[in-house]
Amino acid sequence: MAARLRSKVMANYNVSLQFSSQTRQLLWRCFLSHAGRCRNIATSSTALANAVAQPKMFDTSAEVNMKPKTGIMLLNMGGPETTTEVHSFLFRLFSDRDLMVLPAQSKMAAWIARRRTPKIQEQYEKIGGGSPIKMWTEKQGEGMVKLLDEMCPETAPHKFYIGFRYVNPLTEDTLDQMERDGIERAIAFTQYPQYSCSTTGSSLNAIYKHYKEKGYNPPMKWSVIDRWPTHPGLVKAFAENVQAELEKFPADVQKDVVILFSAHSLPMKVVERGDPYPQEVAATVQRVMEALNTSHPYRLVWQSKVGPMAWLGPQTEDAIKGLARKGKKHILLVPIAFTSDHIETLHELDIEYSEVAHEAGIENIRRAASLNDSTTFVHAMADVVKSHMESGVNCSRQLPLRCPLCVNPTCGPAKEFFLNETI
Repeated sequence: MAARLRSKVMANYNVSLQFSSQTRQLLWRCFLSHAGRCRNIATSSTALANAVAQPKMFDTSAEVNMKPKTGIMLLNMGGPETTTEVHSFLFRLFSDRDLMVLPAQSKMAAWIARRRTPKIQEQYEKIGGGSPIKMWTEKQGEGMVKLLDEMCPETAPHKFYIGFRYVNPLTEDTLDQMERDGIERAIAFTQYPQYSCSTTGSSLNAIYKHYKEKGYNPPMKWSVIDRWPTHPGLVKAFAENVQAELEKFPADVQKDVVILFSAHSLPMKVVERGDPYPQEVAATVQRVMEALNTSHPYRLVWQSKVGPMAWLGPQTEDAIKGLARKGKKHILLVPIAFTSDHIETLHELDIEYSEVAHEAGIENIRRAASLNDSTTFVHAMADVVKSHMESGVNCSRQLPLRCPLCVNPTCGPAKEFFLNETI
């Protein structure tokens, strides 16, 4: 009987290829179910599975066979994977009124995107032709859900989704996919560990506006991990990368290294409204240095200023020049507000600021690795989600509090959306 079943499966292998992967999984489960009911089969289901294992036609893993129950959407701005996507990325970015408010915004966004596209395309060419942020997010998500399936079987299977603001997969499209997948519980998990209204806030507003425009309540229950700046695993991952890079300096100068924690800056008008981002970035820095036993002098500096308006400072470039003038010749840059490599690390920190440093007379400048696929970081992600699910709360205590001088009309209703969801 086993031989005949194997023969039939092998004979129909080419036919099976015309079906989708999901359909082939269903056929395989039906096959095993039928085989298990045959009393005269001399071999077990395991033996039958082994009999058709060469070639392996079917994936019988639980992750494939079972519909996902819990969906975790990893929120980030994203980055263009090719230079041809740069213009659309920039247009969406400058059109986002949660990020910035411009006069005649749609026209201004189109003008700025056209003007900046050639320069930004050149920068992406220098780092390999596109942003690796999607690749790293996929690796992080895969590792996270694998751990969660083991740690939290009651909410399994878990599936990660990517919700980018300005490139595919866009947040809105991902929401539709989660509905098609039949997700029962959805968690919006920000990949900006430190909250800002212009980053995490923008992503949460996008989720709220999506359902408002659709005109119906989400079929899944939502909650949000809106910040995690001092999570022990996150701190440990940063500290490991800092320590590893410090050890790459020449032995005779290691004690003289100054650590510059560099984070994406914000316009001062956003800071002055009460945005919590500067405070939360500083909290991360403080915990990381505590983990390192405050082994070196350090400062928190800010990068990526755009336009003539006042931004949070000092700027990383100016800090490098200032330290050089004061005789500090050895600097370690640490991207403290990014969870993976993208243009701000690979071009701005690695290329632009390296040139600035050498022109200023810095003898050694290095950059700590981004978190990327750090095992410590991926475990931290899983722990954050696990703790969130076990807490039974929809969001942090901070999320409901709007900035004291908030001017965004979407902010309040979006916060209420996540507060009122029942998990």
